[in-house]
Amino acid sequence: MADPRGFLTTPRQEWPRRPVEERVGDWDEVYVPGGLLPIIGEQADRCMDCGVPFCHEACPLGNLIPEWNDLVSREDWRAAAERLHATNNFPEFTGRLCPAPCEAGCVLAINQPAVTIKNVECAIADRAWEEGFAAPAPPDRLSGRTVAVIGSGPAGLAAAQQLTRAGHAVAVYERDDRIGGLMRYGIPEFKMEKRHLERRVEQMRAEGTRFRTSTTVGQDVDAAELRGRYDAVVIATGATAWRELPVPGRELTGIHQAMEYLPLANRVREGDLERSQLSAEGRHVVIVGGGDTGADCLGTAVRERAASVTQLDIYRRPGSERDEENEPWPTYPKLYRLSAAHEEAGALRTAPAAEADARLFAASTLRFEGDADGRVRGLRLVEVDAERRPVPGTERTLPADLVLLALGFSGPDQGDGIIAQLGLELEPRGTIARGPDFATNVPGVFAAGDAARGQSLIVWAIAEGRAVAAAVDRCLTGGTSGLPAPIGPYDRPMTV
Repeated sequence: MADPRGFLTTPRQEWPRRPVEERVGDWDEVYVPGGLLPIIGEQADRCMDCGVPFCHEACPLGNLIPEWNDLVSREDWRAAAERLHATNNFPEFTGRLCPAPCEAGCVLAINQPAVTIKNVECAIADRAWEEGFAAPAPPDRLSGRTVAVIGSGPAGLAAAQQLTRAGHAVAVYERDDRIGGLMRYGIPEFKMEKRHLERRVEQMRAEGTRFRTSTTVGQDVDAAELRGRYDAVVIATGATAWRELPVPGRELTGIHQAMEYLPLANRVREGDLERSQLSAEGRHVVIVGGGDTGADCLGTAVRERAASVTQLDIYRRPGSERDEENEPWPTYPKLYRLSAAHEEAGALRTAPAAEADARLFAASTLRFEGDADGRVRGLRLVEVDAERRPVPGTERTLPADLVLLALGFSGPDQGDGIIAQLGLELEPRGTIARGPDFATNVPGVFAAGDAARGQSLIVWAIAEGRAVAAAVDRCLTGGTSGLPAPIGPYDRPMTV
């Protein structure tokens, strides 16, 4: 603990964002380049090095947060990077994309603003790359065993890297033309520039991991045949079966799933397209769904110069303070949070129907309205109470010629054939069933990430990847594994 009084003398200060007018004119990350280093040492000093650090428990990776906070405050970046990478394969991803449940579990957060754990993590990760502390770590010797990992999202990549470093020959199969899963085509560039992803992929290639892109297992390669070619298979395909909105007018042209819209915008940034065929430019956009994916659509539509953008959230607007009775510390509370996209939409007044930002809370879609050509032109909504019952007299229509559905995902997509070809058992909710060792009902086949857990956070996906790697390693070696297993398949976030 470098400064025993840091939490008393230093206020919380977060990574500053670039001015709204500047950042909506490009697709670069929203933060001020280099804006962390001048403040991060004092922010790390705010860590109290608690005797029982609940930030460990709140993060499924078990990140050694007080240790690397202390090292950052002492400017020992190499040691900080070592402690950070000891529990997290991709801290530059989580430092940008994770909603930071660790900060909700920070002991300081009981009665003060939490330590900026996420910002400290990101600063360490970026400094590690700048200083050469993230060199490839190939295995000393090979085991002679082979593993196929299906899916290259955070769970698949974490599993692949751990197993490669343990000496196994690992091949990652990805149906898209580039590695990264939703991090590649679902996460907008302004949240995480793809150079961070490319850097890790190159590191993994240097360590020995092989990648097979544009290969849909279940179609291009039979899943049962693949199982016969490898000693073990890890299914980490994610939860890509999107939820629908079965209301009148859903068949109208101009209504799309968020994951139809976002990949096209990302492909424009990759240089594959000159313009997205679903571009929001000049259109009245309504986003149905109040989560992070909806916010990603919002920020994208703003940059595409939409005529207006409104986001609907069926839940009532949460408060700005923790509800100590229903959401006591150290659980992750539902709070009114202003993401970069919401800040932009509020400053630019993209949603005339909304008050502070682009969101309409407690709003439920009744139907879509279209024109004679079958194109959507409006969305009819109604305000709902806490039990989601319509409030009489609150119906109204929003102009809409592009509607984006961001309602989450129900489980893995069964259309690719993997589940049927392998004969995998499913849970009632549609996820892949597995035992306490992450193994499915098919010998040698394991499941990790959202495909088995259900839709979750990036930290849980990475933790799943690390844990399934340990399980596969035990299976292949016939004994104990030296790989860490931060969670079990039945672990869940802290709740009341």
